[in-house]
Amino acid sequence: MAHPAHTVLSGLDDVRADVEDLYRDLHRHPELGLREHRTAKKAANALRDLGYDVTEGVGGTGVIGVLANGDGPVVMARADMDALPVRERTGLPYASTATVTGEDGDEQPVMHACGHDVHVACLIGCARLLAGRRDAWRGTFVALFQPSEEQGNGAEAMIDDGLTTSPRPDVVLAQHVLPYPAGYVGTRPGSFLSAADSLRVTVHGRGAHGSMPQAAVDPVVAAAMIVVRLQTVVSRELAATTPAVLTVGSIHAGSGPNVIPDRAVIELNVRTYDDATRGQVLDAIERIVRAECEASRSPVPPEIERIASFPPTVNDEEPTRRVADAFASYFGDDAHTVERQTASEDMSEIPRAFGVPFTYWAIGGIDPGRYAEAARNGTVSEDIPVNHSAGFAPVVQPTLDTGVSALTVAALAWLGG
Repeated sequence: MAHPAHTVLSGLDDVRADVEDLYRDLHRHPELGLREHRTAKKAANALRDLGYDVTEGVGGTGVIGVLANGDGPVVMARADMDALPVRERTGLPYASTATVTGEDGDEQPVMHACGHDVHVACLIGCARLLAGRRDAWRGTFVALFQPSEEQGNGAEAMIDDGLTTSPRPDVVLAQHVLPYPAGYVGTRPGSFLSAADSLRVTVHGRGAHGSMPQAAVDPVVAAAMIVVRLQTVVSRELAATTPAVLTVGSIHAGSGPNVIPDRAVIELNVRTYDDATRGQVLDAIERIVRAECEASRSPVPPEIERIASFPPTVNDEEPTRRVADAFASYFGDDAHTVERQTASEDMSEIPRAFGVPFTYWAIGGIDPGRYAEAARNGTVSEDIPVNHSAGFAPVVQPTLDTGVSALTVAALAWLGG
């Protein structure tokens, strides 16, 4: 008897063109978080046409499709839908020229610079294959399309809006396209993606004329000292074997060269892999900010706000082993163990809300020849666009075939046995 994965994936040729068309369409029409109305409608309509029981508008724009096919496990597969405020510079014929009006009234470019268009198209492809060969598996497949991953609030929005009233899964699956060669699949048990915390620090001073610094408390100088001192947190307070990243990404102060302002605003981001390190770094930031402000004679204590937060993605061992074994059997030498990533995700909030295990893996999206040449030249970092860059656009194939196949093989590791 043929393996269920091979039986179901025998239909890949039949769905390939539609999956490719959907990917190009989504790439051309990206939408920011919680505005994914067009994307969500396309996903919902596709699922409904396949016979799925569809719920729309979960957490704003989230979509849930349920296909019950007899007794057996319940497998949930999740894809994120949102794009980024980035101006695309790929030169592709289906490149985005979309813009939106931001909260400040300014026009913002929008681009699928993180591959969520790949994720949506691949999950629709997997949903089609499973619906077309119900004779090859038993159980329930749940396709979940999540909004606003980039802002870190989409999973929580769906949970708050009743996500857990959906069928309780036995396992939650997800994948992400990364700058590896297309055709690559990579699993990793345990810690995979970092936690991320973004902070806004407001340093208060006393404004004055630039020619009279003695009348001022200069928040620009205090902010500069904070930025320098923060560089010592990872290099001098953590062990060399403890991975962490602390980046100051934004400083805003003042309105002219001869005016000492009354405040400066610093925005920074922290990446860590465990709660102990996360707490240690956040405590160090607060200690340094408060101490430098006191040393600078700030008239008001600083304000430290956490403006975004992502949990660490820590894959459960058993489902990761099961998926890794299934990938090794199906993909052969293209199945790998992927290294830990400093990117962050909110996907793990979903299985946590249900109280069930999950596994999250990587697929590659870079033209294999281009990647191989860059690797030979030692120029991968320079020549290969990464997620969130204006040049990041996964090649259509074999990226999509790999993503559809990976989701299908992983789901059938439960549904096909």
